[in-house]
Amino acid sequence: MCGALTADELLALSAHTHLANHSAGEELAGERMPVESYATVIRGVVKLTKTLEDGRQQIVGLQFAPDFLGRLNAEENAVSVEAASDVNICRVPKATLERLVKSSPALAERLMDQTMRELDEARDWMVTLGRKTAAEKVASFLMLIATHLEPEADGERRAFDLPLSRAEIADFLGLTIETVSRQLSKLKADSVIAITASRHIEVPKLSKLQMRCGA
Repeated sequence: MCGALTADELLALSAHTHLANHSAGEELAGERMPVESYATVIRGVVKLTKTLEDGRQQIVGLQFAPDFLGRLNAEENAVSVEAASDVNICRVPKATLERLVKSSPALAERLMDQTMRELDEARDWMVTLGRKTAAEKVASFLMLIATHLEPEADGERRAFDLPLSRAEIADFLGLTIETVSRQLSKLKADSVIAITASRHIEVPKLSKLQMRCGA
């Protein structure tokens, strides 16, 4: 977001921004609650959830640095926003950012580009959920984390901690916990990944994991 601003605009914005650290499990914004601010993810993973009428929750998305949290000009949050891992975010008051967007075409374009990118990714994920096998779904989830957690990382090797529990992964992918565990074990047995300490994943070759994701 800040990359689209001029030096003067950055200076004006800095007087209103607030850097905040949140631990895994902390709620950043509640569903149907009034929007008071927007934020940019600096580090970590944020999960978005929707609550059904009977109280059940569904994870509907994950966001990573430098994703923008919130929907411009909305009066209330459409989803709940929670820190899936320890996260750092940069908050901006709602009125301040909306005023700046009106005066900065470059910022408006940057935020629109991100919105369209998220729409494309959501459509791709619909294919994953609707058409891929259980094995391909789990591989695709790992690929999502591996490529988004550190988007500027080079090379084939990745290492990361899973931001979701196996129960949450199952919820996100529409699978059972047993199926998720079985597919992770198979990927480990085939040397596609290494698993240590339950949540720590090492991927020796991204291309090998990519081959397990399906078309």
